[in-house]
Amino acid sequence: MTLPVIGAALMVPELATYHDWLFEKNRDLEIQSFADPALLASGDWQPLVDEAKRQLDGFAGRYGIHGPFWGLSFANPDPEIRAVVTRRMAQGLDICEALGGSHMVIHSPFTTWDHHNLSTYPGGLARVTEWVHESLGAAVTRAENAGITLVLENIEDIDPEARKELVQSFGSEALKLSIDTGHAHYAHGSTGAQPVDYFVRSAGDLLGHVHLQDADGYADRHWSIGEGTIRWHEVFRAIAATGANPRLILELRNRADIPRSMAWLESRGLGQ
Repeated sequence: MTLPVIGAALMVPELATYHDWLFEKNRDLEIQSFADPALLASGDWQPLVDEAKRQLDGFAGRYGIHGPFWGLSFANPDPEIRAVVTRRMAQGLDICEALGGSHMVIHSPFTTWDHHNLSTYPGGLARVTEWVHESLGAAVTRAENAGITLVLENIEDIDPEARKELVQSFGSEALKLSIDTGHAHYAHGSTGAQPVDYFVRSAGDLLGHVHLQDADGYADRHWSIGEGTIRWHEVFRAIAATGANPRLILELRNRADIPRSMAWLESRGLGQ
């Protein structure tokens, strides 16, 4: 059996440190420098793109960016704020295209409050869906034309099916699902969600991206793999069962833990 190849989320200055590791297997890569609100507000991101492209010269793996997300909800009821969200998504795609990236991570709009309250308001879910389409629709169309995949990451999500149905409502191959294992484990432990592998199985062939991080079910830890309580063998069985080919990205708080996480996964026959 061929083990899945694992990649990582890095900042542009970290690319040199992990150059050889990335290039040896053309690992999946996610560059996270471009989610910085100050950088986006200044508009001065081109030098960072140029440096990333220099570091990635000759790289044949899949790579993309974490898109803008701080304070940006696709489901904001205020139309003027939704317009700001739309502009930030366009800016993220400007960066992704300039970089030559193939994916951009964006964040789910669903909150814990939504899970417990939307159904008490007539048409509540339909309004949220409409607002998300208004905020994100132009970005989805542009991503289709640019060959970029937007991947919608679970944040506070309790019911993975709700986010899946939202993605399906766009009817676009340019919008897929992302699973953050630590976020799902937090939701399982603290808000009564299903276990991490259930999130993966729910995604099915819409799974385009996975953030791999360990946690304790209480908070968003981003610990090294093996330090927390996620049942990793079942998570990887679930990923294989989807039949998808998602980007597998270590998203660790301490990037120096990448070798340790890889050693843990390799020793258990889960990844390479």
